[in-house]
Amino acid sequence: MSASTPAASKSKPAGFLSFTLHAHLPYVVNHGTWPHGIEWLHEAAAETYLPLLRVLRNLEQDGIALNCNLNLSPILLEQLAHPVFKADFPRYVERKIVAAREDEAYFLSTGETHYAETARFWHRYFSDALSDFESFDRDIIKGFRYFNDKGLIEIITCGATHGYMPLLGTDESVRAQVRTAVTTHRRHIGKHPKGIWAPECGYRPAGFWNYPVPNADGSPAAPGFNRIGVEQALSESDIDFFFVDTHLVEESARIASPYDLLRGHIAPESEEPMTLNDYRRLYQPYYVDGPYDKRYATTVFPRDPRTGVQVWSGDSGYPGDGNYLDFHKKRWPGGHRYWSVTGSKVDMADKQPYNPQAAAERTQSHASHFVHLVWEALQAGLTDSIPPVLCSPFDAELFGHWWFEGPLWLEAVARVIHDYPVGLELTSCSQYLDKYPRAGFISMHEGSWGAEGTNHVWMNPDTSWTYTHIYPAELYTRDVCTSGKWKDGALGERIVKQLCRELLLLESSDWQFLITTGAARDYAELRFETHNDQFNEVKSIWQHFESNGSITREQESRLAAIELRDSIFPDIDPGFWIAGARQLREGGRNPEDGVALTANTRGDKAPRPHDHDPSLTQLPKYIPNPVA
Repeated sequence: MSASTPAASKSKPAGFLSFTLHAHLPYVVNHGTWPHGIEWLHEAAAETYLPLLRVLRNLEQDGIALNCNLNLSPILLEQLAHPVFKADFPRYVERKIVAAREDEAYFLSTGETHYAETARFWHRYFSDALSDFESFDRDIIKGFRYFNDKGLIEIITCGATHGYMPLLGTDESVRAQVRTAVTTHRRHIGKHPKGIWAPECGYRPAGFWNYPVPNADGSPAAPGFNRIGVEQALSESDIDFFFVDTHLVEESARIASPYDLLRGHIAPESEEPMTLNDYRRLYQPYYVDGPYDKRYATTVFPRDPRTGVQVWSGDSGYPGDGNYLDFHKKRWPGGHRYWSVTGSKVDMADKQPYNPQAAAERTQSHASHFVHLVWEALQAGLTDSIPPVLCSPFDAELFGHWWFEGPLWLEAVARVIHDYPVGLELTSCSQYLDKYPRAGFISMHEGSWGAEGTNHVWMNPDTSWTYTHIYPAELYTRDVCTSGKWKDGALGERIVKQLCRELLLLESSDWQFLITTGAARDYAELRFETHNDQFNEVKSIWQHFESNGSITREQESRLAAIELRDSIFPDIDPGFWIAGARQLREGGRNPEDGVALTANTRGDKAPRPHDHDPSLTQLPKYIPNPVA
């Protein structure tokens, strides 16, 4: 392959590249500032989300679509729309601008003109961030929604609070994470999401499961049960596709499609994993097998490992290039960075000055190299009648925040593919599925993209204690919601809605991740304990209400304070947690619980409900924060 000469015309692509950017932060609004808290959100907005919008704008001006799958997690959407963030972010950026001016004055006084020029670079950078933020009416979601509506990206969803689905303790909790996500996505984005980022690329099949830990009070765990698989929860909510890590597809078993059997193509189920000589095993989508309605089977895309290493690794990948901005070394009090990586093993004291221009130029060669890697990975299938597709999923915050030049690199990749005859095209996953068939059904075992490919990051000796609280909270919430006593349209409903919010925040996988990695262990433990305490407070308030039909003045004050602090998902529906509750595709009542559910038709029999609905774009109303 050569990427040296511009293409005279675009021919039919022989293969596809699909980027997936997973934009997510745990709920930090009203829960700390610096070093852990809303400062995380400010950094991500200034260094990742706004730069990504600039990339999309630059590409649009030249008629180029990035066509990435962009996951804006529901809890991130709630934070970006929160008035506390909208009011505080400009103040954060202004502090960065002032710090850059002070740095410039200092470096000029010491004769360090190169560092002074870099200080001016930071001044321009954050001034642009502030200008862009104001141009979107302080609504970053509005910016992404524009490119989504134009068809230049596809915004997908995630678990409501990034709950790790393989370890959630009830089917209702899994479904509620997905259904709350869909509701939130429609409210902010105005469309039904076609795809989802299963948190941590976590997957669990249907089957019998036992609770792995006892309850916090020492009582035995609840009895095991036959639980649904991730694919069923997604299918019920009309989600087309999700992503898994490489090994789950490599170690999967091929399953005969029921449609093949109906057509008389007799192919026995195979217990053997995919063989290594199956050159397309990672470059095609599959239907996921399981005991659910196969008429609405959900699709999975596997992660490509080789290209992932090039972008993730700070040692052997692009971010470790000596020209790029060093993440760790900062000048205080402003926190600006003035030094390059220089070398992965270079001591902090020996880091060399950063040159933004040299770093920007380096992204061009790395973009060409990446496109060549994609071409090499797909080469064996480039002459097939069905073009292969390579999926490259990454945390969005890698681009800009962790790897400062990452957004420039993404733009360069898009331009290389657009401008040169490489035989490749960028595509979103739904665009690919609209044109090409799945490769068949596969059956996968449980796993994730975490260390060891298992649940270990989230369930280990350092984190297992969290689940001793989560599991009884999930069971209690299901019991309360199933009882129906909260359906008074007033105080009872208000209390139970907050109970559900605290459960969702308790289920966030971020707490276990931060504990395991040690990145912010104290903060994560504090946050988990805070939501556990607040869940129990709301539980106590509910029990008093259930017995007396009212609550005390002190309980009213505490409930209001908790609502103010955790003002998320204003349209949360406790009905999602009713035992057996699920989204039905063809309307009617759920025979398991008698609850009327929303009709949802899709597939061969009816159109999908993905058309834009302006009534869904209204942002939530929050109680003003007197501290803001």
